[in-house]
Amino acid sequence: MDHQLNAFLTHAQRVLERLEPLLPPLREAIDWNQQIAARWQREARGGYLQPLRVDLDLELADLHGIDTQSHQITRNTQQFVDGLPANHVLLWGARGTGKSSLVRALLARYAHAGLRLIEIERDHLADLPRVVESLVRLPQRFILFCDDLSFDAGEGDYRVLKSVLDGSLERAPDNVLLYATSNRRHLLAEKQSDNENWQMVDGELHPNEAVEDKIALSDRFGLWLSFYPFTQDQFLDVVRHWVDVHAQKAGLEWSWNETLEKEAIRWALGRGNRNGRCAYQFARQWVGRALLEREQ
Repeated sequence: MDHQLNAFLTHAQRVLERLEPLLPPLREAIDWNQQIAARWQREARGGYLQPLRVDLDLELADLHGIDTQSHQITRNTQQFVDGLPANHVLLWGARGTGKSSLVRALLARYAHAGLRLIEIERDHLADLPRVVESLVRLPQRFILFCDDLSFDAGEGDYRVLKSVLDGSLERAPDNVLLYATSNRRHLLAEKQSDNENWQMVDGELHPNEAVEDKIALSDRFGLWLSFYPFTQDQFLDVVRHWVDVHAQKAGLEWSWNETLEKEAIRWALGRGNRNGRCAYQFARQWVGRALLEREQ
């Protein structure tokens, strides 16, 4: 009898050793008292929240040229943190104008008040109900953040997002909101053919169902914030700010002059745009070069 039992246990051990590599690893629950950000990672049979190490060095005051947008989203986030009614937010418009940076700066401002950030990719939006379920009854306030959200023609995933915004998030605890950035106001590619079936009824213009379906996705967001290309004055203002920030950190003395201004303008012209990202990159290049020349 003992021989049979030992043989059985040995066989069971061998089976477990072969099965163990196929099993998903055990994941520890995130301690949201210590962790302020995470990213949703999808696995073959589910997913998990992976803790992120984030720097809180970006402040709202660092973001120039978007004062109106900053004020509106800050007010919405303050309402949310205070437990008051607040809206899902769509930040749309020109690239490099501070949409994602604005969300990061909000985390830096309100992390001490219990705000937490969870990044989720566009392709994983169908997992939102599962993510929300894990946040039920937690004391912190969670922003689910989807960066660069858009859908190409022929993709049906946007209907999943519509149902999630109208369904799961609406029924979710009041400590969850969705903030998304996009270069498109309506999130979907718009074609000329979409407008071919518009109708005029008693002088009133009626869009066809395809257009209504696409516009309805953006309508799920209660707050729209529009971002536009910078003027040259706005661009130069951002350049001055970031040159000053980097120079102060490095102990570099500097002054604004016509030569520096012209160099910044040529930098923007060479990249075909004037935006905050371009200004930040120029500032890093200029300060780095100045420090290198000082050492030589």
